[in-house]
Amino acid sequence: MQQLISGRKIEDDSRKDAILEVISDKYCRAILENSMEKPKSAMEISAETKIPISTVYRRLQTLHDNKLLGISGSISEDGKKYFLYKSRIKAIATSFNGGNIEVEVVPNIS
Repeated sequence: MQQLISGRKIEDDSRKDAILEVISDKYCRAILENSMEKPKSAMEISAETKIPISTVYRRLQTLHDNKLLGISGSISEDGKKYFLYKSRIKAIATSFNGGNIEVEVVPNIS
């Protein structure tokens, strides 16, 4: 059964290409899925997805650069910075029709 997804269509071709490239990476998809419901630290994401921590940090940067991941942070009582990451998207719908690629992004508002 097909579900109607209402989101924001991406018009810029370079933005479409960037989103499709990020979503084609299995680690990026796992991180987005893992951080969809609530913000998580890089260590939590690494432990829950079984992705090496260095890979998690690289993909977090890529996702943030492409505006698909939000970062919030605080400083603990002992003065350490503590960052939490949360997916900014709930879904991405793509279609390819006659040489035209359509990309629609559904924001994560939970």
